[in-house]
Amino acid sequence: MKNPDRAAVVPLGTFEEQVMLALLRTAPDSYAMAIRRELEKVAGRSVAIGSIYVTLDRLESKGLITSTRAQRDESSSRRIFAVTPAGAYALTETKAMRERLWRGVQVRSLLRER
Repeated sequence: MKNPDRAAVVPLGTFEEQVMLALLRTAPDSYAMAIRRELEKVAGRSVAIGSIYVTLDRLESKGLITSTRAQRDESSSRRIFAVTPAGAYALTETKAMRERLWRGVQVRSLLRER
């Protein structure tokens, strides 16, 4: 995939970024509940499963992730998610933008004021 122009890439929102990172951490078994559990475990963040589904659907509509149905047993299946090349690019650009924003920011002195 040809990398889009940096100016054309819209940075991910914080929660979108966290969901995509949790998706990558749980691969190849990246279904919604596994992503939710990973966020709760690693980020220490309690998340409603509905917000995970809404975010996954939004990321898929943007072309940043894909989903396929995986058969669990005869009567049920689950959606397994994967990051697309465009999604990987959006993640790296979002991380780079955040690092540029942090460059030169000093918060230690503010922490000592407490």
